[in-house]
Amino acid sequence: MTTAILLRDRGVIEVSGEDAAKFLHNLVTNDIASLKAGEARYAALLTPQGKILFDFVVFALPEDRFLLDCPLSLAADLDQRLSLYKLRSKITVANASDRLEAIAFPDATERPDVSALALAPDPRSDALGWRALAEKGAIDAPGPLAAYETRRIRAGVPQGGADFAYSDAFPHEADMDIFAGLDFKKGCYVGQEVVSRMKHRNLVRKRVTHYRAPGGAPPPGQSIRAGEVEIGVTGSAVGEEGLALIRLDRLKDAQEKGDAPMAGGKTLEFPE
Repeated sequence: MTTAILLRDRGVIEVSGEDAAKFLHNLVTNDIASLKAGEARYAALLTPQGKILFDFVVFALPEDRFLLDCPLSLAADLDQRLSLYKLRSKITVANASDRLEAIAFPDATERPDVSALALAPDPRSDALGWRALAEKGAIDAPGPLAAYETRRIRAGVPQGGADFAYSDAFPHEADMDIFAGLDFKKGCYVGQEVVSRMKHRNLVRKRVTHYRAPGGAPPPGQSIRAGEVEIGVTGSAVGEEGLALIRLDRLKDAQEKGDAPMAGGKTLEFPE
């Protein structure tokens, strides 16, 4: 039986109108122009300096409608930012967080049999199953959030605000290139030049990285040190597994020297 889990920390922004696809395509990091109804893509809206302001899952609906599954805490700001970019585009932007909610089906390997406005495989990783947006209360979702978090962390999928800071992290640092959040073939969008430069010049120094901590992972926000060198900071965790924003060169140096990364009195094991 497929487990349905309510994601209470998610909001929903609706963008609709005849220019909706073009409007979003010209702003965000992924290809929206080719997104078909019933599909979803992961994307972000960046600063001109190439840092992540908002990340979201974009669901395409029929009749030029798109739903953006975003952090609830940032929904009002995203609504306002998109409205500022609207100019003369023939679109409507609305915050639908008061009536729509996000549901995860992390163990679903095929389409769940539910009634939803939008339903698609999670575009970031097969390990996250399917994802839906529906009217509040339309889908019974009694599953524990920890089951979703365990899959997300084990798959190495970062969560904004926990594993990277909005307005401070570049898309590569948040692994958006790994989890299908960047299209390097599409035309210009806000921050595109910086993203392209980081890719082609191999300028990525930090990444969110999965680790294991025997005996239990430390809480978020703990400094990670290898000997006397600070190499990163811990993020979200469940049980013995967690994610951390890591300086890759410093982690490599520590592994070559045999210095075990430590945080909160715990030894952290990173992949070689």
